[in-house]
Amino acid sequence: MKNVAIIGCGAIAKNHAEALLDSPHAALTVVCDLLPDRAAKAAAAWKARAVTDYQAVLADPGVDVVHLCTPHYLHVPMALQALAAGKHVLTEKPMALTAVEGEQLVKAARESGKTVGVCFQNRFNQTAAHLKSVLDSGKLGRIKGARAFVTWHRDQAYYTADPWKGTLAQEGGGVLINQSIHTLDLLQWFLGPVAELKGTASQRLLEGLIEVEDTAEATLRFTSGATAIFYATNCHVVDSPISIDVEGENGSARLCEDLTISYSDGTTETVQESGRAAGVKSYWGIGHKLLIDSFYLALSGGSGKVIDAAEGLKAIRLLEAIYTSEKTRKWETIG
Repeated sequence: MKNVAIIGCGAIAKNHAEALLDSPHAALTVVCDLLPDRAAKAAAAWKARAVTDYQAVLADPGVDVVHLCTPHYLHVPMALQALAAGKHVLTEKPMALTAVEGEQLVKAARESGKTVGVCFQNRFNQTAAHLKSVLDSGKLGRIKGARAFVTWHRDQAYYTADPWKGTLAQEGGGVLINQSIHTLDLLQWFLGPVAELKGTASQRLLEGLIEVEDTAEATLRFTSGATAIFYATNCHVVDSPISIDVEGENGSARLCEDLTISYSDGTTETVQESGRAAGVKSYWGIGHKLLIDSFYLALSGGSGKVIDAAEGLKAIRLLEAIYTSEKTRKWETIG
C-alpha cells in the first residue's frame, strides 16, 4: 500500500482523488494547495490531511507518491524535487513545457530509480485501447494515414479564471499543449514514430487577449511512410467530440466517442466506450481511474502499465516542433 499526496487541488484533482479512494494499492493521506480554503475543502471531502506548503509533503517520510495537479510550469521543478526526496511521481499533462525540460525529467527518473508516470489517460479508454490492438495486429494492413480533429471552446473567462493560463511562461502554449496534447499523443501511439512535421499555431478569436495560440494544425510524416493531418482549435462554440480517423489498406477506423472499424471485405466492428464522466467535463471520461489503477498495480509489482517520462516526452517533441515550424515555415525533424 502506497501513501499518496495530491499537490494542487483544482478541478482535475477530483479525478485523482476518486481513483485513489477506490484503489486497493494506494491511500490518499495528504492534500496540498497554496489556497488554505481549497486545501481544507479537499481534505474534508477526501478524508486527508491538508497542508499549504508542498515542501512539507516532500519532507514527509510517510508519503511514497506525489500526484502533481499543479499549473504546467510547476510540473518539472516539483517532479525533480519529489524524485530527489525519494518519491514516485504521477504528473498531469504536460509533463514539461519543453523537450529540454522533459529530457531533464527522464534523466532524473532514471537516476533516482523511482517511477514517473504521465497522465495520458485517453490511452486507457476502451475504444482507444481496442483500436491500438487492432492496429498492432495488422488486421487493417499497411496504415496509409490518419486525420485528427479537436474543436473545442475556450473564451476569455476561461483564461482570466486562472491567471497562469494564456501565458507563455506558465502555460507554455495554448490549445496544443493544453487541450489537444492528448490527441497528438494518440496519433503517434497509433501510427508510430513521427519523422517530420510542418504546422502552424496562431491566435484567432482570442487574438490580443492571450499570449498563446487558440488554433493550430500540422501535417505529419511518420517513419512508416504514413501521413496524418491534425487540426485543433478553441474557437468552436461548444466542446465537440474529438475524432480520429485511420486509413489502412484493408479498411478504416473512426474513433469519435465510440469506435467503428470498417473492413474492406464488408464486415464492421463497433466498440462503445464503456464509461463516461458526467457533467461539463464529460470528455475527461474514466481514463484517469484506469491509468491510476494501472500505475499503482505496477508499483505494487503487478502487471500494470505506466506511461513513463520517456513515453510522455514524445508528445512534447511533437508540439514543440509545431511551434518551431510556425516560426520557420519549414518541415521540422523530430529528434
